[in-house]
Amino acid sequence: MSTVVPTDDVDELFPKSDEGIIDQAKKRFERCEKWEGNTRKAFLNDIKFANADSDNGYQWPDKLRQNRDVDQRPNLTINKVRQHNLMITNEAKQNKPSIKFRPTGGEATYKAAEVFEGIVRHIEYISKATNAYSTAVKFQVDGGCGYLRVVTDYLDNTTFDQEIFIRGVRDPLTVFMDPDAKEPDKSDSRFGFVFDDMPLDEFKHAYPKFEHLATQAPLGKGDSWLDKDHVRVCEYFRLVEKKDKLVALPGDDGVLKVWKKSDLHSSIHKQIVDEPDYESRNITYNECEWYLIVGNEIAEKRTWPGKYIPIVPVIGEETIINGELDRKGHTRNMKDAQRMLNYWSSAAVEQVALQGKSPWVAPAKAIEGYETYWSSANTTNHSVLPYNSVDDDGNDIPAPQRARPPEMAQAYIEGLSMAREQIMEVSGQYQSSMGQASNERSGKAINERQRMGDTATYHFIDNFAVALRHVGVIILDLIPKVYDTERVTKILGEDGKMSDVRISPQAQQAHQVQRKGEIEQVLFNPNIGRYAVEADVGPNYATKRQEAFNAFTQITSQSPDLIHVIGDLLFRNADFPGADKIAERLERLVPPQAKGEGPNPQVVQLQQQLQESNKFLQKSIDELATTKLKLKGKDEMREIDTYDALTRRMAVLIKEQINPKQIAQMWHEFQMAERHASLQPTEDATAQDIENNEGGTTPQDNTQGPL
Repeated sequence: MSTVVPTDDVDELFPKSDEGIIDQAKKRFERCEKWEGNTRKAFLNDIKFANADSDNGYQWPDKLRQNRDVDQRPNLTINKVRQHNLMITNEAKQNKPSIKFRPTGGEATYKAAEVFEGIVRHIEYISKATNAYSTAVKFQVDGGCGYLRVVTDYLDNTTFDQEIFIRGVRDPLTVFMDPDAKEPDKSDSRFGFVFDDMPLDEFKHAYPKFEHLATQAPLGKGDSWLDKDHVRVCEYFRLVEKKDKLVALPGDDGVLKVWKKSDLHSSIHKQIVDEPDYESRNITYNECEWYLIVGNEIAEKRTWPGKYIPIVPVIGEETIINGELDRKGHTRNMKDAQRMLNYWSSAAVEQVALQGKSPWVAPAKAIEGYETYWSSANTTNHSVLPYNSVDDDGNDIPAPQRARPPEMAQAYIEGLSMAREQIMEVSGQYQSSMGQASNERSGKAINERQRMGDTATYHFIDNFAVALRHVGVIILDLIPKVYDTERVTKILGEDGKMSDVRISPQAQQAHQVQRKGEIEQVLFNPNIGRYAVEADVGPNYATKRQEAFNAFTQITSQSPDLIHVIGDLLFRNADFPGADKIAERLERLVPPQAKGEGPNPQVVQLQQQLQESNKFLQKSIDELATTKLKLKGKDEMREIDTYDALTRRMAVLIKEQINPKQIAQMWHEFQMAERHASLQPTEDATAQDIENNEGGTTPQDNTQGPL
């Protein structure tokens, strides 16, 4: 979507010649100066007021201070504003927002999001970004606005690989942003200026062709900035609208594949156009250009790889009143109360100082002749202070009297108390929230009072998080463009541990793990997937670690048996020397199930129950077999008796010479008795024998043999 600029001539919106670019920069810079003029004056006054002390006297108007100096009257500076501001800046240091990434689509994964976070933490580490953050927040709280920058540069002189860096801005007054930007983080800015003072010798070495411009201010403005030892140069960023065409084809998996026409070779684009499912639409996008301006000439120019102006303001409070910008920090509302405190303090000291310091008041006649004693009465503890009680005429002389010590007027005491109270009221930070003891006694009440103080100033931390989120958006946009070749880079975990990841723009997945033997290598393609950026506000890792140590200590003190389960975690969060060694030893004693390395406890319980059931079943089987064996022995004895009776009967009948038919009948009865007794058939009986037996004939082996 194209950007409509109501203030610039449309025909000159994107000039290409150096003269046109310089002319455009001048017009835009004049608009910035007009828009921020009053705010910058107030910013400077607030910064000076917040950092006032007894030497610089910034909290006193210059004319009033000069008059009091001439009259030798005290000009005291009791700077309470500084401590109130430090409460916010130090809180920001302890609870720095962290940049988080969330996958939102396009084959993005949580593992890839973690790699993005690790890369950002590594960028913060190599950039020493903590210093940049602290500087920006200090200016935000003291004066109303600080700045952060994102830059790219070669890592060192041994590589062609570039890295991303986060830089701070030492003087926010050297930065100007697009007055028409509407977003709180100024992410919709179309241009920005950053001025810098280069040492004269470095400038001559770097830009010998422009040495004749060393005495000229960039864009013809700011002559008062110049000095003989420095040259002021200007970095000018601007977004230029570009036109392109988006083309798309459905892939084999049904997912639409999208390309920019400018990224495709003409032959490939021609093939895509011939496809029946071809889709296209015209698009516009922004390209960021960077120029280094010296005087009224361009010394350097290049295309910035990102699509955003890489300058991020950290704003305190910003409002538009009657079409004018008003921007302020925490200092502004405390200035009058602080001036009252300084005035009452100075007046009280002056009033007391003017009071008499003589400890004794005595008539001259009373101490006549005893001057030695009385002249040292305020420095020496005399046992007796003699004096004349009568004069030469015998008249009584009043005794010397001790004078009343200097006293401060009650009005000054009440004035000082009122000034201190008003500072706390306008800041929202009361004594208890700043560490002073109060009436609260329970932990809940103390935390509630502390929370109220934090809530009163939370908008500063929240606005810093808004700025940091935009820093993350800029870096997210830059990573695929800066890390555009195969390389191995470092990532930093939240716990501070370094690890390697291979940037692979040709990988098929956003995140995958390759194994080569026992070595694992993480492949990361930053071009795959879409991600959202967040800035989470909370304690930093060191604070979380201390809280975890305290929690583990309390848990193990209440349940000592848990030391064998979580003891290694307790000492991994400790900071004293040797804690890591203790953690390693305790880790060896942790049961595998607790670490998730052994079987599931429920599975183990079921297995134990199954083993007990098997034992019980086997015991029952053994007992049943024994019982059956005993019963079988009794049955066999009865069967033997039956066989014996039948045998004797057959022997008697044979002697009586019975015929074969009778023998067959007897054999049939014998078999029926055998079946009734559940005995197995004899092993030497054949199928034919059984068939003959069932048919009523006498088996051959049993009829012919015995007969």
